[in-house]
Amino acid sequence: QVQLVESGGGLVQSGGSLRLSCVASVSIFSIHTMGWYRQAPGKQRELVATITTDGRTNYADFVKGRCTMSRDNAKNTVTLQMNSLKPEDTAVYYCKAGPIGTLRREYWGQGTQVTVSP
Repeated sequence: QVQLVESGGGLVQSGGSLRLSCVASVSIFSIHTMGWYRQAPGKQRELVATITTDGRTNYADFVKGRCTMSRDNAKNTVTLQMNSLKPEDTAVYYCKAGPIGTLRREYWGQGTQVTVSP
């Protein structure tokens, strides 16, 4: 079982920055892919960014150039630095680990609210 706890969300003005963190209850050293997703009210959950064990990152087009995802395996932590935030970035941001193991299980955190005011 993998537990993920996100933090760092909050209320910020348009153009501001936030740094989200996700701490795992287990070592993430061997978890190939960690990801950040978001879900706005009335919308489906969507991918924001992923990072692999070798540090390769992938970003959704709507955050390219504004966000940086990183991982610290020693601290079992992944972070998402978000800059130049826009009101349309308002959503609950979730951390995901996996898929993991032969059963390809995925684990999600509870989410952290990001609200960007105009």
